[in-house]
Amino acid sequence: MLSLASVMIEHMFGLAIDEVRGFEPGLVPLPEAAAAWHALDQLERAVVGAKLALACRVEESSIWLAKGHRSAADYLAKVSGTSVGYARGLLAASKQLAEQPLVAESSRAGLLSGPQVVAIADAVAAAPDTASELIGIAGRQSLRELQEVCARVKHAALPDPKARHAKIREGRFARKYSSGDGGAEIRYRSTPDEVGEVWQVLSGYAERAFKDAHTDGRREASDAYAADGMLSMARAAAGSTTGQPVVRKGIVRIDWDAFIRGYPISGEVCEIAGVGPVPVELVRNMAASGDLFLTAVVTRGVDVVNVAHLGRRPNAHQQTALDWYDVVCTREGCGHRDNLQVDHRVDWADTKITALRWLDWLCAHDHQLKTHHGWALVTGTGKRPMVPRGHPDHPGTSKELAAAAARAGPDPPR
Repeated sequence: MLSLASVMIEHMFGLAIDEVRGFEPGLVPLPEAAAAWHALDQLERAVVGAKLALACRVEESSIWLAKGHRSAADYLAKVSGTSVGYARGLLAASKQLAEQPLVAESSRAGLLSGPQVVAIADAVAAAPDTASELIGIAGRQSLRELQEVCARVKHAALPDPKARHAKIREGRFARKYSSGDGGAEIRYRSTPDEVGEVWQVLSGYAERAFKDAHTDGRREASDAYAADGMLSMARAAAGSTTGQPVVRKGIVRIDWDAFIRGYPISGEVCEIAGVGPVPVELVRNMAASGDLFLTAVVTRGVDVVNVAHLGRRPNAHQQTALDWYDVVCTREGCGHRDNLQVDHRVDWADTKITALRWLDWLCAHDHQLKTHHGWALVTGTGKRPMVPRGHPDHPGTSKELAAAAARAGPDPPR
């Protein structure tokens, strides 16, 4: 039986959704393609406006708590396939629109995209008199330009320079991203003085990289020398006096056959866990440099998969294997990679054995759900759902799993 909400949504958007699902772009004449795209964009904006207005009621419903999410934004991001940051901004805008009638009307009319509403609502919350101006800018300038204007509006609305500085520093961050082409990126944001301090040191290393390149007869873009300078700065901070890679906490994932052959083939990997793929030659150079972590995993070929011991915490080889095989929360749908905790799939109190096959990574939130609220990962290994007590797939609390594991004994050593 359809809920009242489902009937309402079907009544408002059902026909449009059916038409969009059956849309055949090849049937649209080329002279009319742009007009058709514009019509679909207007429909999308209208739907986004409705979703945005409804977001705060989703938070009020507390369904995100019942489903084990750390916040309403986390739940909205998971359901919609967006980032938590965007969902957090959308949720904040949903609340702000109640006091911003002009922005709310423009959103419902489909005049603004989701990211535009998020940026404008945030700025108007700090400076209410700027709503009309910002909506006008949204219609003329790019999203990036609009966001820059909104940031300046928020900055100017703060009462004094000291408060502005403190607000900027409160939002400081350094983040690592993966690129679609296999590369990786680092983004750092803080106050102008702190960024200037970092950049001044980096520039010194970049100048050294430029001089080395000039001596070798190489010519590259200034951005490339700045990147070389950042790497040199990091290696110097880590204590490298030779300019060689320093992987004190990194773990290389590499198949032994690939290491011997010199390159991976289909199905094999050669990568630094949490960073990405690297050439086998780089790993060989790291191993030759005497890095103990690499020697333990690659050169000595320790089979950490089948090691068990009688302590509560994973031993060194097992901890390495956990870092090696997976560096993300095991719960399906959770992408958290920071501050992860090792969880015993079978309660250590029942077995007194720590076997690698019984360990999972869990983020702090999901570990809290399991430890104090009765949630559990469904039976199995690798990425899998986490369900509350009473769910049909919950492994239960009858101790049967622990008893079966105890009867099976630990993993046999190799």
